[in-house]
Amino acid sequence: MGKAADREFHDFVVARSGVLAGLARLLAADPDAAEDLLQVTLLRAWRSWPRLRQAEFPEAYLRKIMVNAAVSGWRRRWRAESPADPLPETERTSEDQYQAVADRDYLIRAVRGLPARQRAAVVLRYFSDLDDTEIADVLGCSVSTVRSQISRALTRLRVTADVSPLAPSEPGRESS
Repeated sequence: MGKAADREFHDFVVARSGVLAGLARLLAADPDAAEDLLQVTLLRAWRSWPRLRQAEFPEAYLRKIMVNAAVSGWRRRWRAESPADPLPETERTSEDQYQAVADRDYLIRAVRGLPARQRAAVVLRYFSDLDDTEIADVLGCSVSTVRSQISRALTRLRVTADVSPLAPSEPGRESS
């Protein structure tokens, strides 16, 4: 690549790095994996930049690179992962100023527990605000597959939320 193309790529990365880093954090299992995912994505994009810069929406292409890299990385790591210990029981009070943070943390852990394609579909829908057609294009599947992946993911997240130690207990039911 020439100096002009290198500069153009640099400017693109500087302008979009915050969004891409956020997407990587949501797709990856931990901050270190997110950094690695972002670096892999940018390396692949840089290699393809002469072709990529001609595209109408280069950021969409980068999202596709990132999702594919994340999904293939999850496939490789899958057998080595082990479930995390459950969160300890906590007492809920209306005065608990840290509850929102705890709820968000629990939700992030639940999303990280989803299968790779479900997680990617949920992140692309609710973080990147893509519609079904755009998500299908990024994931390389049909629109109906996207809908079923999101539906299954949301069902799993609801079940997880119902058994969450942070979920409020039902009236008349004593917590142990």
